[in-house]
Formats: sequence, structure tokens, C-alpha cells
Amino acid sequence: MQVFLPLAFGVLIGFSLGLTGGGGSILAMPLLVYGLGLPPHQAVGISLGAVGVTAAIGVFQRLRKREVEIRIGLIFAAAGMLGAPVGTRLGQDIPAPVLLVLFALLMVLVAARMWFKASKNPEETRVVRAGGETRPTAKGPACRHDPGGTLKMTARCTAIMTMVGFITGILSGLFGVGGGFVIVPALIFFTAITIHQAVATSLMVIVLISFSGAASFFLSGRDLHLDIASLFVLGGISGMGAGTLLSQKISGPLLQKLFAFSILLLAVFMLAKDLL
Repeated sequence: MQVFLPLAFGVLIGFSLGLTGGGGSILAMPLLVYGLGLPPHQAVGISLGAVGVTAAIGVFQRLRKREVEIRIGLIFAAAGMLGAPVGTRLGQDIPAPVLLVLFALLMVLVAARMWFKASKNPEETRVVRAGGETRPTAKGPACRHDPGGTLKMTARCTAIMTMVGFITGILSGLFGVGGGFVIVPALIFFTAITIHQAVATSLMVIVLISFSGAASFFLSGRDLHLDIASLFVLGGISGMGAGTLLSQKISGPLLQKLFAFSILLLAVFMLAKDLL
């Protein structure tokens, strides 16, 4: 049982990462704490390490298919790696119940907006919005493609990706999450890339931010259960492959709605746990 559960939980985490580009680390925390009985502080380190390694496998697969927007991913990740140690430090001082409730409410808002966007403008989840007006406007996405299909890295695009990446890094350090549930919506809202590209780019960012958070965790002198983390990774690799294959067979609008629904379920769980 001690071997089976970590493997099974790892499969669930990997499947979520492969399918939606996020949600794996949010699943990891309750599975480690409630499923395996680990203290929350130890679960944070295992979650970051296992999710980071599992996501790395997915990144290699997506890179071969040229689905990763590397420049946006690097900007996002660099800012996130700066934010992760800040989140780790804040997590030692701020009451966790308050943070979790506010975080869950944010997830509800993100899920609702993603669902509405996929329902009202499903074409935006299928194609790259290229051509037309190339000068950024307040109402348009910050990061757009030129008529040739190349993503334009404007000052506005870089600034927004840096800001959201830093916030994602703080959340990573606070809760032991990779941040995919924030990264994917942010990429969809602020850039002109498809949901599948957002998922692939999210995995790249998760790898770098998770490793940064895990390093901060390790340097703080906390113990890591390498045996449990290894089993999580083994299961995660299997689940990642299955999730990636399924994601390629699902349309953009449906995939975005599935991601929004998964975020909503996690938010309800967190609110029920902390308020009840």
C-alpha cells in the first residue's frame, strides 16, 4: 500500500499536467497530506520536486511538436523563480487559512472567466489570432502575432508576463504549487496563443518555477522524502503520457472548459475544507 498509493497519486498528477498543463501540484498537496498523512510543510517540498520532474518529461514531448512559446515561457519563468523564494518566506508568517480562502476565491473567478471565454468566443481557443491591427490596445491581448505568425515581444507583453510570472512564483512558494492553474489562464488572457500552446508553455514554466521553489525549500533546512517523491515521479511519467495523448484529441474549447471545471472543483474543495 505504501508503494501503490504514491504511484497511483503520481499517475493522477501526471495525467492532469499532460491534459491541462496545470492542476497537478494543487492535487499533490491534498493527496500527500490526506492520502499519505504527511505534514503540510513536508508535502510542499515533495510536491514541488515531483511536479517539476514530471512536467519536464512533458516539456520534451511538446518541444518536439513546436508547441512551446519559449520566449514567453522564459520571461514568465524568470520572474516566477524570483517570486518563489518570496512566497516561501511569506508562508512562514501569514496565516494559511486566510491565504487559502482568498486563493480559492481567485480560482473561482479564473474558472468562470475561462468558461465564459470558451463559450462566447470558441474560435479564440482554436486558432492563433494573427494579422489585422498589430498595435496593442487596452482591449486586445498584450502579446500578439505579426501577419507572418511570429509572436511580437513588445514592452507591454514583456511587462505583463513578468508581473504575472512573479505572482505565480509567490503562489508557488506559498502553497507548493507549480502554478499551472494560473499560468494557463494568464497565457490565454494576455497572449494570442491557442489553449494547446498555453498548456505546453505552462509545463515549461512549471519546471523552472517548481525547481526554484524546491531549491528554496531544501536550502531552508527542511527534510525531503526522496522515496515518496521518486514514486510520485514514476507514476507521474505514466500519467503524463496518457494526458498528453488525450489533450491532442480534444478540441480547444472543450479542453479550456475542462480546465475551468477542474479549477472550480479544486476551489470548492479548498473552501469547504477551510470554512467548514
